[in-house]
Amino acid sequence: MTKEKFIFCPLGGSGEIGANMNLYAYGKEDDQKWIIVDMGVTFADDSIPGIDLIYPDPGFILDKKDDLLGIVLTHAHEDHIGSVAHIWPKLKCKIYATPFTAILIKEKFKEKKIDISKYLEIIQLNGKINLGPFEIDFVTLTHSILEPNGLSIKTPAGLILHTGDWKIDPNPLIGKNIDEKKLKEIGNNNVMAMICDSTNVFSPGRAGSEADVRESLLKIIETKTKKIAVTSFASNVARMESIFYCAKKTNRKISLVGRSMNRIYNAAKQCGYLKDIIQPLDPKEAKKISRNKIIYLCTGSQGEPMGATKRIINGTHPDVFLESGDTMIFSSKIIPGNEKKLYQLHNEIVKKNIEIITEENAFVHVSGHPNRDDLKDMYKWVKPKCVIPVHGEHRHMMEHINFAKEMQIPQTLQVENGDLIQLSPGNQPQIIDKAPTGKIYLDGSIGVNEDSQSVKERKNLSLNGYLEVTLIVSNNGKIKKPVISFKGIPEDEVAETFIFDMEDEISNICRTFSLNNKNQEKNLIEMLKQNCRRIVKAKTGKKPFTNINIARI
Repeated sequence: MTKEKFIFCPLGGSGEIGANMNLYAYGKEDDQKWIIVDMGVTFADDSIPGIDLIYPDPGFILDKKDDLLGIVLTHAHEDHIGSVAHIWPKLKCKIYATPFTAILIKEKFKEKKIDISKYLEIIQLNGKINLGPFEIDFVTLTHSILEPNGLSIKTPAGLILHTGDWKIDPNPLIGKNIDEKKLKEIGNNNVMAMICDSTNVFSPGRAGSEADVRESLLKIIETKTKKIAVTSFASNVARMESIFYCAKKTNRKISLVGRSMNRIYNAAKQCGYLKDIIQPLDPKEAKKISRNKIIYLCTGSQGEPMGATKRIINGTHPDVFLESGDTMIFSSKIIPGNEKKLYQLHNEIVKKNIEIITEENAFVHVSGHPNRDDLKDMYKWVKPKCVIPVHGEHRHMMEHINFAKEMQIPQTLQVENGDLIQLSPGNQPQIIDKAPTGKIYLDGSIGVNEDSQSVKERKNLSLNGYLEVTLIVSNNGKIKKPVISFKGIPEDEVAETFIFDMEDEISNICRTFSLNNKNQEKNLIEMLKQNCRRIVKAKTGKKPFTNINIARI
């Protein structure tokens, strides 16, 4: 007789930081029910031109959507909720989230002109839901955003803890403290596995407290006599409140700059947070305030081209500017992969004689993820039989396994995206199969596969340029002199020679084909592409994307 299985399968976020998407299943192989935990994005780098967002390919779960019971969201960071509005229209299932996350989800669907209200269920902090065989307890944690939750997921086969993103902050300033009591209660119920955040596993000690950052920021701001701009992650509402606090203590006004900063501020206010703070000014009004009496809190801490910080430094922001002697504080960390563009931005700031303060030269940021001592405490409270690291690159996850072993955790398991892990039955979790995985690129407003033609062509264009040849064919079938144009191909006196060579080559090739025959016409176009690219490659070293047009007159 086939036993019911309790299955875990990450589709994103294992072997990478970002694009978190996790599946859980319970039941017999031919009758399993599924839930999704988080649906995030990651951000593209310069190697994929024209692509901003990347998210996990949901194909595996789309095939099982009739057995999908819902999407459960742990918190509102983009790497956990950023793809919900892109994937959900193909699933049309219930979404479960705490109030702050729910507000931001509603906004995402509003942008897509989708009314999600019938499908979105708001769960109060420390709430509980039953989805078929899954009993899910939301566990309040601390992180760098409001209302982060771990999930205690119980089935008839056993109990696991999915931590989501977390840290231990003894004084988070805004929102509730980590629910140590509830975690210990969970730990007394035989936790078969803990699926756990690995981001800071290389960092010793503790992640640190927002209260300490606030104190340090105040000391820094008190010493400044001119204009101050602070850039931070908009989602870090505790950090936002700290800047409001510093502004009040130093008798300065504050202005929020950037859409996402205003969006998060409004969402937090709507949920009852940020009650005792001064009223922010619109940037247009803030221009009237004396230089030594204003603080700007800005988006763009990662050097994003359209972020407020970049626009301010470039002088393209309509309402905010910084001058020599002003101060820019980066109250954030550099996300791996963003180093180049951020250091370029830092250099631009220095060139303008604006003082720059970062985590490299001052205490202005603490992480939202657990350091090694935080992990020790979580192991002690939860007492898992097995630790399964997620939310990290392979090096983080391997180090997490080594650390868990050092801490005498009985079992560990290294996984990657697509692994089907049988949590139960069995003596310990084990990988039993592989699900198809991949990434979807958001190309404009359309999700395309990694190997899509549009992405390939754009990469080729960015690397090698563009060549277009138009053949003008008269009614009698004669070809006039071809029209040759190109972009992104290096030009000097060589350009003329390869154009002449190309004209000769085109003329010679065309003589051997009949343009009154459709099949021959296709063959002609293909041969012209190959030979024109070859000529340009020989002359310039570039092999351009080539387009051949035939125009009949």
